[in-house]
Amino acid sequence: MSTRTPLNLTNTEREGLEKVARRPSTPQALAKRCRVILLDDRGDLTYAEIGEEVGMREQTVLKWRSRFLKSRMAGLRDKPRPGVKRKITDEQVAEVVRKTLHEKPPDATHWSLRSMAAASGISRSSVNTIWRAFNLQPHRSETFKLSTDPNFVEKTRDIVGLYMSPPENAVVICCDEKSQMQALDRTQPLLPMRPGTPERRTHDYHRHGTSSLFAGLMVKTGVVIGQCHRRHRHQEFIKFLSTIDEVVKATEPEGTAVHIVLDNYATHKTPAVKRWLARRPEYHLHFTPTSASWLNQVERVFADLTEKQLRRGVFTSVAKLERAALDYLDARNEDAKPFVWTADANTILGRVAKNRAATSRSGH
Repeated sequence: MSTRTPLNLTNTEREGLEKVARRPSTPQALAKRCRVILLDDRGDLTYAEIGEEVGMREQTVLKWRSRFLKSRMAGLRDKPRPGVKRKITDEQVAEVVRKTLHEKPPDATHWSLRSMAAASGISRSSVNTIWRAFNLQPHRSETFKLSTDPNFVEKTRDIVGLYMSPPENAVVICCDEKSQMQALDRTQPLLPMRPGTPERRTHDYHRHGTSSLFAGLMVKTGVVIGQCHRRHRHQEFIKFLSTIDEVVKATEPEGTAVHIVLDNYATHKTPAVKRWLARRPEYHLHFTPTSASWLNQVERVFADLTEKQLRRGVFTSVAKLERAALDYLDARNEDAKPFVWTADANTILGRVAKNRAATSRSGH
């Protein structure tokens, strides 16, 4: 047997090689190379015998032995390969991004994969790859409205301050009404979901009337106080305020201040409401800026109610609609969790200023 440079395997290296060689998920080529080194370390086999044992030519055994001596375990792994040469140039990528952001197709309001591929001369899969890389989604659109309230900054700082640094010995309650909830009944029974088939319903429906949900979210605890009324006047609002007053007196120490966040609806500012508040100086109203209902946290509750209970609900009467809405609030209150408000006033005002600038530049 010819003289060879010893491998000098450590116990750790030997254990690692054996583990990789035995592991079922190891690629076969790498497992063979590990076995070559383990057999060579025994010292009683020639290179030809090692090759015959693992199904490898003698020259290949020498190659992997040399690679191991130079780089140890790392030398047994395949080197990265360059892959297929890029077919799309940087200029083509830049052109697709420019067209997506600054142009529209002549026959549509937004680009599709097919129309952009035709306009740019590349494949649809390439367009899709570019859009994904730059997080461009021409098929999506969202709505927004910037507030024109002259006191927008002051009202925003006031309300966000209540969320992030609430006063001591006080509770903050976000109030609003989800008006015009419709009791809709489909004209034919639903077809239930089956494997491979979604739930199906008729496109037309019977209207059985409407109701309004008055709700108040306790910002600290996440508990929601709710009432349904068939009408939406200041009388109903005062009844709801009285309910809030009962809850606060039952759960909070005497003398606790009550800060209520609500919108600028006329019902909230009638003389009767003002008289009710005048008899209760511990109550303080904080009005959101116009067209800025997103500052009122109870709107998040309304969105969840619509998504989880109302949108796909079938209601044969207004009473059943109201019961469904109140049942949702009861279930939510059993495991109530407050929303975590993280954006401070400066962050919000900065984003609004940025959006104003963007709308000014758009020219629309």
